[in-house]
Amino acid sequence: MAGLFLGQVARLVGGRLLQGRSETLILSYTFDSRQAAPGALFFALKDRRDGHQFVRDAYEKGAVAACISEEVSGLPPDFGLIRVDDTLKALQTLAARWLELHPVKIVGITGSLGKTSTKEFTARLLQEKFRVLKSPGNFNNQIGLPISILSIDGSQDIAVLEMGMSQRGEIRKLTEIAPPDVAVITAIAPVHLEFFRDLEDIAQAKKEILDGARPGALAVLNGDDPLLRKMGESWSGGRVLYYGSGQDFPVRAENIEHLGLEGIRFDLVLGKERSSLRVPFLNRALVSNLLAACAVAHSFGLKLGEILPALRDLPAVEHRGQLLELKNGIRVYDDSYNSNPVALKSVLESLGHIPAPRKIAVLGDMLELGPQEIDFHRQAGRSLPDNGWNVLVTVGPRARQLAEGAVERGFDPGSVHSFDEALETAGWLLKFLKAGDLVLVKGSHGLALDRIVNFLKKEMEA
Repeated sequence: MAGLFLGQVARLVGGRLLQGRSETLILSYTFDSRQAAPGALFFALKDRRDGHQFVRDAYEKGAVAACISEEVSGLPPDFGLIRVDDTLKALQTLAARWLELHPVKIVGITGSLGKTSTKEFTARLLQEKFRVLKSPGNFNNQIGLPISILSIDGSQDIAVLEMGMSQRGEIRKLTEIAPPDVAVITAIAPVHLEFFRDLEDIAQAKKEILDGARPGALAVLNGDDPLLRKMGESWSGGRVLYYGSGQDFPVRAENIEHLGLEGIRFDLVLGKERSSLRVPFLNRALVSNLLAACAVAHSFGLKLGEILPALRDLPAVEHRGQLLELKNGIRVYDDSYNSNPVALKSVLESLGHIPAPRKIAVLGDMLELGPQEIDFHRQAGRSLPDNGWNVLVTVGPRARQLAEGAVERGFDPGSVHSFDEALETAGWLLKFLKAGDLVLVKGSHGLALDRIVNFLKKEMEA
C-alpha cells in the first residue's frame, strides 16, 4: 500500500503533531483498536464509545500513531499523536484528500434495499476488465466509507462504494468525500420511516447521491420503481440508464422463470445483446440487484460476452440470501441481515415456488417503520398463507403483528409460535425441525437473527 508520512497526514487534516517523528510511515488506518496493525494510524472517534480510551490498546497492537481531539497520556514519546478539533472530520478530510492523490472512478451505490448485494455483484463484474476496490462488508456510513477509501493504493481503476443513510443529509456528506462518477439507486422502500414523512421524503434523501455526483455523471436507476423513474426524468446533472423489466430499458430481464432450488432463469438484455442464463438465486429481488451491476458494467464498456463468465461465479453475500444445507435435508434460507416490508414480501413470494414438506418462516421485527409499523407488519403477514407457508415463528414484539395478519388471512393459529429473542428461538427450533424442512430466517439487524442461523449451523451441520 502506498503510505504517507505522519507529518504529511498532520498537514492534510489540518492537525498539530504533538509528538512522534514526522517521517514515521503510516501503512494503514483504523478506528477499531482491535484491528490496529503494525504501522497503523488509529483515529480516536467518539461514536458509541470514546476512542480515546483505546489509544493505548491500539499502540499495543502495533499502531504507530493516533489522531486525537483530547489529551491522552501514558504513551512513549516516539508514538505519534496528531491533535485535531474533530477526529471524524479529520478522517473524512484525509479520505477526500487521499482520492485527490489516488484518483479512481467512483461507483456509488445506495437504495432502500439490495445495496450490499449490488455492490458485490458490481465489483465482481467489473473485475473482468478492471482493477477494482470495493468497500468491505457494509462499510457505508461516515466512518466506514472513508476507511474504505484509505485502502486505495494507486493500483485500482475503480472504487465501488456503498453509501447508506438513515436521515437526510447523510448521503450528501458521503458524496462530499467521494463524488460518484456513476451513481446507482436500487429502490425506494419504506425503510427508516421513523425519520421520514413518506416515501417521497426518502426519495429526496436518496437523490443526494445524484446531486453530489460529478458533473456529467451517469445515474443508474431501477426503472421498475415509479419514484426513481420520476427522479430520472427530472434530473439534469448527467445521463440516466434504467434497468429492470420494462421493454424500453437498455438493461433488462425478460422471461423470468423460477426453477425451485435450481435458481432462476431469465433472458438478459444488455443493449443490443441478449443471452439466456440461469443464476443460483432463490429470491427474485437478487435479479434486480444483478441487473444494476450489469448496467454499471455495461456503462464501463463491458460486452455481454465479457460479463457472462462472471455471472457463473457470483459471490454469496453472508446473511443476505444464502441457502444453507443442514443435516436430514433441512434447508435454511439465511436472509437474516435485515428486513423491510418490500424485501420481506419478495422473499416470501419467491420461496413460495420451492416445494418442501414444511415451510417455516422465522421472522423478526421490522424496525424504524414509524407510526405505520403495525399496519406494515400485518400486511406482510397476510402474504404467508398465499405463498404456501405452513409455520410462522415470530421474534420480537412487533413481529407478533405478522401473526395477526397471517391469521386474519386464514393461517392456522396453532402453527404460530412467538418468542422474545433470537437464542430462545434457536433452541426451540433445534427441537422442532424435521427432515426436509425449508426455513426462512429474516428480520431487522437489531434483532440479530444471524445468531439463529449460526446456532443451527453449529448444531446441525450436514
